[in-house]
Amino acid sequence: MNDDGQRPDLSTLPTEVPPVRRPRGFAGMPREQVSAIARLGGRAAHAAGTAHEWDHEEASLAGRKGGIATHRSRGGSTKARIERERQAGSDPVDHE
Repeated sequence: MNDDGQRPDLSTLPTEVPPVRRPRGFAGMPREQVSAIARLGGRAAHAAGTAHEWDHEEASLAGRKGGIATHRSRGGSTKARIERERQAGSDPVDHE
């Protein structure tokens, strides 16, 4: 109520203010807390026997695929290297 006993005119006030958007879930947590949760999940997966463990061959293949994907924009150099590997008798990674 104002001084003369009447209610103020609310139609002149701004309407709704949009809420402040804050990150949710892991994005809103401190990095240390996210790491601790991930560590617990990894330990639980290993204890249950469901965690993935890389063997040497599988890790090597993944590394070669990553290298090919990273250097794909360099044009013929990757194709030339794969052709050289093919001619040398090694098993090149399928890059397509």
